Amino acid sequence: MAASGRFALGHALIHRHGFEEAVQEVVRLSVRPTPSFVVTPNADQVVNLEEDDALRAAYSRADLVVPDGMPVVWASRVLGTPLKERVTGSDLMPKLCDIAAQRRLKVFFMGGMPGVADRAAANLIKAYPGLRVTGTLCPPLGFERDPQQNADIVQAIRRSDADLVFVCLGSPKQEVWIDKHLSQFDKGVFLGVGAAIDFCAGTVQRAPQWMRSSGLEWLYRLSQEPRRLIGRYTKDLYFFVLVARELARRRAPGNCAG
Repeated sequence: MAASGRFALGHALIHRHGFEEAVQEVVRLSVRPTPSFVVTPNADQVVNLEEDDALRAAYSRADLVVPDGMPVVWASRVLGTPLKERVTGSDLMPKLCDIAAQRRLKVFFMGGMPGVADRAAANLIKAYPGLRVTGTLCPPLGFERDPQQNADIVQAIRRSDADLVFVCLGSPKQEVWIDKHLSQFDKGVFLGVGAAIDFCAGTVQRAPQWMRSSGLEWLYRLSQEPRRLIGRYTKDLYFFVLVARELARRRAPGNCAG
């Protein structure tokens, strides 16, 4: 166990919050007079942290790190330091919108293909009457390399006065973008939640609950987008190497488990 009390796997230091605890922590962060940053690592991100310096720097500065992928939860159990449960960005986004509607918090949606953020906003407003969506944005491909476009995006989010900003650009782009620009904001929780915007918009079908609960959501997603995901999932086999390495380290003489 890391000195902070978090579960350590490779370069990822993951908080031990369950879903409801994570939700309440985000709500607490949303009322602070400073901006904050939430990441939701899965196996792919844990692997990417090994080689991506910018992603690693972003993770080191995140205020809340919760386990999106079931393999991360399984690894914590194998290593004898079990996390409570999976806390996905796809579950956080609608739940936080529900709470935002009740508490009159303002939300902003960034990401997705053209029209997806607006469609997600419309669906969430219908599901949670009173939800205050103060902005949506679909940045064009390559926007992160254009200083003027980034400045315009920052200004749009600032003008929205959003308390919760859902950044759905895919990893590592979303985490690196948030980390790079967070200091330009005075408030708000910025959450990197990837495909959550597509699920809320209804443009991508999420796996049935039984597949999510059993850790097979990846298989469902692979069946939907085989060309895009096969390379990623093949690369993610290295995740099991990281788990084996950490297990060996913990079992080595002189090392304490945890």
